Amino acid sequence: MPVQTAVVVLAAGAGTRMRSKTPKVLHSLGGRTMLAHSLHAAAALEPTHLVAVVGHDRERVSAAISDIAADLSLPVSTAIQEEQNGTGHAVGCGLQGLPEDFSGTVVVTAADVPLLDGDTLNGLIAEHTAEPAAAVTVLTSTAPNPKGYGRILRTTDGEVSAIVEEADATDAQRSITEVNSGVYAFDAATLRSALSELSADNAQGELYLTDVIAIARRGGQRVRARHIDDAILVAGANDRVQLATLAGELNRRTLEKWMRAGVTIVDPSSTWIDVDVTLERDVIIHPGTQLHGRTVIGEDAQIGPDTTLTDVVVGSGAAVVRTHGSQSSIGANATVGPFAYLRPGTDLGAHGKLGAYVETKNATIGEHSKVPHLTYVGDATIGDHSNIGASSVFVNYDGVNKSRTVVGSHVRTGSDTMFVAPVLVG
Repeated sequence: MPVQTAVVVLAAGAGTRMRSKTPKVLHSLGGRTMLAHSLHAAAALEPTHLVAVVGHDRERVSAAISDIAADLSLPVSTAIQEEQNGTGHAVGCGLQGLPEDFSGTVVVTAADVPLLDGDTLNGLIAEHTAEPAAAVTVLTSTAPNPKGYGRILRTTDGEVSAIVEEADATDAQRSITEVNSGVYAFDAATLRSALSELSADNAQGELYLTDVIAIARRGGQRVRARHIDDAILVAGANDRVQLATLAGELNRRTLEKWMRAGVTIVDPSSTWIDVDVTLERDVIIHPGTQLHGRTVIGEDAQIGPDTTLTDVVVGSGAAVVRTHGSQSSIGANATVGPFAYLRPGTDLGAHGKLGAYVETKNATIGEHSKVPHLTYVGDATIGDHSNIGASSVFVNYDGVNKSRTVVGSHVRTGSDTMFVAPVLVG
């Protein structure tokens, strides 16, 4: 029978170094909050139980957890840490979100380690459960500048003996460069027992989860370390400088993934692509482009330069130049821009055109239809093979109500036309 796995994600901290009204774990990079990144990584383990420990501003964090859980189609329960009394106390709160008779592996991660991925967690589980299975396995890395991290202490034969927090370390221990990532796998029974033995007799006056390692060793139990070479995968974001550094690295990795998959990115240094964006082969991304949310770019499309798209679907062969668009769709072989503004609800058909200084909102423009320049199209439907003359305005608001304009297929309209809705042009 396979070993059950539970994941406890620690998301209770205030994150005061962010100097923000927003809880630290709700700051974003790559189109997801740090909390969402951590829950996506945890979901890759297909855990039987997933618990997030909340504390500071728990109403906002809990609401975010509900949204993320719905996106993952995976139940996530919350446990409350009323007082911030250390990582050991936080994990104890998290265990209260598990069934009392849960037996198996408990993985502990933090919600401020956004580059941690499912592959790394699966590697930790593999190390932990390899026969003979360990009671505790800690994920470690090597940090050239280990300031702020707990240090890994090893015996003369290389076994992990303890983790010492920097505030409690001697000068010799501070020189150690193998550091604790804050990510662990525990045997559930071992963890429950060791948590009851934790003491706050330390420099911080808190219950350290790291003390579980020494407790397990004293009990004759097996402790392992899973060392990873790619240290940035377990780097935390405690302030906005660290967040920006990790955001840049995540973006670099995202761009590399797409380039290796057959996408041309002309200038990676000026291009930002969120992790949930989808690109098909032979797409060309020009400099100054930002693709956000769940944007999808079809095969052979060209995007940019200087284009920002959020939740936009672009068909194959389309060209979008110097455009800002959101919650819209652009058909195959259509052209958009320069200086177009596609607001939510825009649907441009195949081979259609939205030209220079065109703004659209809640508008459907049919196949082969053109709105070439200097036009506002709001709350409108335009049929196929129609052309809207320059400097036209679809006047959709009378100060009280918004009304819709319908322009049929094969229609030609002149310049400087005001369509005062509701109006039908056959």
